[in-house]
Amino acid sequence: MFMFLFLVLALVVVVGAVTLSVVGGGESGALPEAPPERVADHLPEHRPVNRADVETLRFPLTVRGYRMADVDDALGRLGAELAERDARIADLESALAGARAARVPMDKPADGDHR
Repeated sequence: MFMFLFLVLALVVVVGAVTLSVVGGGESGALPEAPPERVADHLPEHRPVNRADVETLRFPLTVRGYRMADVDDALGRLGAELAERDARIADLESALAGARAARVPMDKPADGDHR
């Protein structure tokens, strides 16, 4: 019987504490929403991304891991810059091959051909 009364009293205290904290939450009421964390180390906008930028890039942690929008933005930016660099490399290799072909004389005789 003593244990039952103790549990009932404990339940009344807990319910009373919860009620007071919800109803009498003070003048401010509920806590304000916390602003979402954003990436502190943004990728530079004024120049291409380099290796040091990628190595120092850190994403803030959230309840389920990283903010998907931050990761998607960073990966999209890196993918676009890599595609741009690949296109530039292909253009330069094509120009180099054309310059090498123009440098070889067309009327040069083959090594075994002496007339």
